[in-house]
Amino acid sequence: MPTAYGFTRYGGPEVQRFLDLPRPVPGPGELLVEVYAAGVNPVDWKVREGMHRAFLPLEMPAVLGREVAGVVEQLGEGVDEFAVGDPVFGTSARGCGGYARFALLTADRTAPKPAALSFTDAAALPVAAGTAYDALGQLGLVAGETLLILGVGGGVGVAAAQFAREAGVPVVGSARAAKREFVESLGATAIAYDSDDFDGRLAAVLPDGADAVLDLVGGDALHGVAGVLSPGCRVLTVADPETAARFGARPLSRKSSAKTLTELASRVTEGRLDPQVRGVFPFEEAEAALREVESGHAWGKVVLDMGHV
Repeated sequence: MPTAYGFTRYGGPEVQRFLDLPRPVPGPGELLVEVYAAGVNPVDWKVREGMHRAFLPLEMPAVLGREVAGVVEQLGEGVDEFAVGDPVFGTSARGCGGYARFALLTADRTAPKPAALSFTDAAALPVAAGTAYDALGQLGLVAGETLLILGVGGGVGVAAAQFAREAGVPVVGSARAAKREFVESLGATAIAYDSDDFDGRLAAVLPDGADAVLDLVGGDALHGVAGVLSPGCRVLTVADPETAARFGARPLSRKSSAKTLTELASRVTEGRLDPQVRGVFPFEEAEAALREVESGHAWGKVVLDMGHV
């Protein structure tokens, strides 16, 4: 039985495959977790293509995925805040990805999973909701300012829209026309980027421009909204720092701390945040799950179910 899903060299989907790998051994500051659910994110296919190899070198074959929720199986040296059998969630360590039966987590980027938080929702938090949380903090928005989110319909965008709404910040988001009702259910104003009059509708909704932009798309997306960037507009990107630099954008600085994870879990259990897990795929369909995210057509968050949840 395959133990993981990953890739054997950098490239496109053709390099992906199921792998039979030995169980990882936790080092100092790490814990081995039996994976119950794993989040699927755009960064996963970007890592596969080699976009992040400069700061995330991997040995081949490499396992895909960064978000993990599961149960502690073994503790590494110096880890005393967790015990074997604890339900936890966090970010995978040392490139030991989450699309696997067992994964390594870094203790300082792992948090206890509350009983009221499902494993599938927990697996949607470390990268997707965590990125949104850090982005809103870095933008420093205050009530009454307006936020434009490019690519609002994905896992990061849906969380960012909810954080902004709670802070009293109106959100305008670009998304496919098919996602309009979904985006508006988050309290955001949806503008279809695949419509004939995207520029006109955006200008009508933002006559005074946006106070801040969160770019989750990259490429030409910022060029397409240049007309609504108000003077002093703060622009933050998690997608394309090179293009965004032309607009004075800053790349996102991630914290990924256990404290942040605990805060996110509390928000979910209190009903203040819905991770919007709209696609749950069995582990055996990992290829289809990543294809859904890579296509850009995913609604909300996609998660792999390892067969325990």
